[in-house]
Amino acid sequence: MNTIDTKALSELTNPVIIDVREPFEYVSGHAPTADSIPLGELVARVEELDRDNTVYVICESGGRSGQAVEWLNTQGFDAVNVDGGTSAWRNAGLPVKKES
Repeated sequence: MNTIDTKALSELTNPVIIDVREPFEYVSGHAPTADSIPLGELVARVEELDRDNTVYVICESGGRSGQAVEWLNTQGFDAVNVDGGTSAWRNAGLPVKKES
C-alpha cells in the first residue's frame, strides 16, 4: 500500500485529501483542505471523487484510512494512505482547522 507522511503531504500543492473519520472527529480538527467522507459512507459517495487525481486518505491513526485506500485502489483510484493520520499531522505541528 502506498503511504505518505504528513510533512510530505503538507508540502503538496492542492492535494485531494479525504478524511474518513466520523463527523464528530472531523469537526474537532482536521487537515485544512480535507473533505469529510466517513468510512461508512465511502462506498455510497465514491462518485464524488475524481479518478484522475491521486486521493490522499486520512483518519486518526492510519487504520480506517488503510481500509479505505485498499478498497479505493480496487475501484481504480490512485489512493494513498496518510501515515500516522491526523494524530501525526497534529504532532508534526501542522495547521488544523476546526469546525464550529
